[in-house]
Amino acid sequence: MNLMDWQRWVTEQRVDEAVTFALNLVIAVVIMLVALVVSGWLRKRIVDVAADHPRADPTLFGFLGSLSKYAVLGLAAVLVLNRFGIQTASLVALIGAAGLAIGLALQGTLSNLAAGVMLVIFRPIRAGDYVDAAGASGTVRIISLFFTELTSADNLQIIVPNGQIWSSTIVNYSMNQTRRLDLTFGVPYGSDLKTVDAILGKVIAAEPRIHPKPAPVVKLSALAGDTVSFVLRVWVARTDWWPVSCDLIRTAKEAFDAAGITSASSAIPKIPPGDDGNATG
Repeated sequence: MNLMDWQRWVTEQRVDEAVTFALNLVIAVVIMLVALVVSGWLRKRIVDVAADHPRADPTLFGFLGSLSKYAVLGLAAVLVLNRFGIQTASLVALIGAAGLAIGLALQGTLSNLAAGVMLVIFRPIRAGDYVDAAGASGTVRIISLFFTELTSADNLQIIVPNGQIWSSTIVNYSMNQTRRLDLTFGVPYGSDLKTVDAILGKVIAAEPRIHPKPAPVVKLSALAGDTVSFVLRVWVARTDWWPVSCDLIRTAKEAFDAAGITSASSAIPKIPPGDDGNATG
């Protein structure tokens, strides 16, 4: 292209268009940079609310922080598109049609996303709780949009899709601060029942970690093949459940031996792994 051709091609309209495009490009870069800074700052501020207030749920505020970050970035993207004259209404319709197709292909992933939102909103479990859900047991570490991360009692990482957790029965061992402890003791048929009652009553009275209310219960519960079964039912703090279980069995065994009831047996209730007072939460 010679000089004459170049002069004919460079018109005032083309120059204006180039200047406008360059200006829009600079503005778009500035918008995105500002959006990145603001979104990061906003997310950090929302997450810090949970750190500054002990009663605030860190899982909920972490989710809200991530949601606000992507909302700011999405708004910035719309502003950038408007700068270049792209009609966002038609773009939204196109995205909607594409989203429908993608949604049909990713039904499982979207169900996990929906379940993650429900877990964050209704909060049946929180970070730090020891739970049994979807066949997995452990301390909740992170509840993300698509999966929940648990740490097992032997320090293994367990990743469970949110959809499985939301659709299953959830047992939260950390929700209530007190738990009932049931122990069953079997004594020979020839034992004096009043003596057994008295022994178990003294065992309970000697344990300071047992709560006075609801009142402890000692009852004859069953006549087994070769033993008479007594049930001991007390309430303790959640973190004391496992150590009190072991200590009561030991104390009762020593008391029965001292009373000459040497064939006494006991059954400890099933304990969830890790719920021994050392589990997080």
